[in-house]
Amino acid sequence: MKLLQPFDACDAADAYLPSRPETISWGLLPNAVSEPVLRVRSGQTVCVDTVSHEGLLEDQGGDPAAFFAAAGVGAVLEDAAAIARDCERGPDAGPHVVTGPVRVEGAEPGDVLEVEVLQLERRASYGVVSNRHGRGALAGEYPLGEGDVSIVATVDDAGRGVIPVGDGRSLRFGLAPFLGIMGTAPATEGPVHSVPPGAHGGNLDIRLLGEGAKLYLPVAVPGASFYTGDPHFSQGDGEVALTAFEAPLRATLRLTVHADPASRKLAAALGGPFAETAEHWITTGLDEDLDEAARKATRSALAFLRERHGLPGPVALAYLSAAVDLRISQVVDLVKGVHCTLPKHLDLIDEETADV
Repeated sequence: MKLLQPFDACDAADAYLPSRPETISWGLLPNAVSEPVLRVRSGQTVCVDTVSHEGLLEDQGGDPAAFFAAAGVGAVLEDAAAIARDCERGPDAGPHVVTGPVRVEGAEPGDVLEVEVLQLERRASYGVVSNRHGRGALAGEYPLGEGDVSIVATVDDAGRGVIPVGDGRSLRFGLAPFLGIMGTAPATEGPVHSVPPGAHGGNLDIRLLGEGAKLYLPVAVPGASFYTGDPHFSQGDGEVALTAFEAPLRATLRLTVHADPASRKLAAALGGPFAETAEHWITTGLDEDLDEAARKATRSALAFLRERHGLPGPVALAYLSAAVDLRISQVVDLVKGVHCTLPKHLDLIDEETADV
């Protein structure tokens, strides 16, 4: 496919946000004092050209053109090349290229920012899956004898992912693009590392947040200071190697502020991000300990069922155990993630009026 370069056919949204040295941070998330790079009104749409960090990092040579050329890829995105060339990443910063922040006028602490994912377009036909830095679900086992591994994956003409085996064969799999990082600025003036997710959202890596999904983020600072990055073409639950199929996306998002008492009360009860798809409500649990992350996701699901449906705790817990899935978002981002997928339409029947 032809590369979707910055500013190519980018006039379908209310605003366009490219990833350039002046609109991104490398490895740090916006905080309470970060200056906005774009201002929008609640309900407006923003088209964001996101850039993957894979192929740009120092341990990959710091030159995406050379890195991808070695894998037979002949062209790279102009913004990725400019960021690698002109931007510096702090020694203690994370790897992610984060675009923003976007100020949403009228958003105040305690409100909820709804991020509706309207469209995700691939900007290239290649990306990277990495197992590096002695991290991942099998830290200490992989990578070991092989050294750090960065595999360049591609997209075939049928729109499937392709991972070369190295012996003439290739593995093919379906794609489901999403943005790994979407968040609001936390109420701190200190540096915010891009890797661990938190109550602000950030590096959630929930694969269900593709086209049509809505992510609800607590607002902690005036204007919300929304940001995004870490685009994925696909990811398995767990993201066990360290990265998924990391590759650049053009994302069209609608940003809407909810300041009504019910939304503020629900957000306060959950204490962190939640989401919805066509089929599910999603509550999240985040913790360095995976067991505690599972407990937090369960507590959030109980709070959701109480606030939205008035279910008492023992009944809600029984329902979760009988009919609802806990899924591992990722186990590789320092703070691990678990999400609970609640069926969107509960089969609640009033026994006194129901037909027998």
